[in-house]
Amino acid sequence: MRVVLADDSILLREGLVRLLAEEGHEVAAAVGDADRLIAVLEWAERTEEKLDAVVVDVRMPPTHTDEGLRAAVQIRERWPGVGVLVLSQYVERRYATELLTDDSEGVGYLLKDRVVEVDEFLDALERVAAGQAAFDPEVVRQLLVRTKRKDPLGTLTEREREVLGQMAEGHTNAAIAVRLHISQSAVEKHINAIFEKLGLTGATGYSRRVLAVLRYLGA
Repeated sequence: MRVVLADDSILLREGLVRLLAEEGHEVAAAVGDADRLIAVLEWAERTEEKLDAVVVDVRMPPTHTDEGLRAAVQIRERWPGVGVLVLSQYVERRYATELLTDDSEGVGYLLKDRVVEVDEFLDALERVAAGQAAFDPEVVRQLLVRTKRKDPLGTLTEREREVLGQMAEGHTNAAIAVRLHISQSAVEKHINAIFEKLGLTGATGYSRRVLAVLRYLGA
């Protein structure tokens, strides 16, 4: 797997470079700002170099606000075949919602403080590189929060909320069944009920169903 890293912390960048190398992956570039990240993707496009995924922080120079996340959205638009894993201390809701509601696959969002195992990070990176989803539950929770007056989740049962949360984290039906200790057919029934209640009956596919839910809730 060929990866590009973008984080303004040189210590974190070097640590990730070493970690990925030890795991047999290649870091094509490690940069400290969003402009250079986009430049690397443009260079790879010109030279026909294959890139599998990028790991990007949210807040980077020059303003340290949302440059990284805006770059992630741009990458999803211009290079949809490249997986994007956001690794940050923050949930920036506006661009995070835009990133996650884009009609494409291979997106992840992890919070640095909550990644307690190296294998957890590597698994998420491999999933987005393979076109799957990898969302931190806390990121999902913050993106799904709405006021009670406008909360479309109010019609869901407690079990349906649990299933929706697992879906939003990127788990398959089989994995949800194991995690919630219910049958896979029960999971499918809950999912059908969720999409019917939220007006998303046309959504199909593992990653697309997650993005459809986030698109609806972010509307």
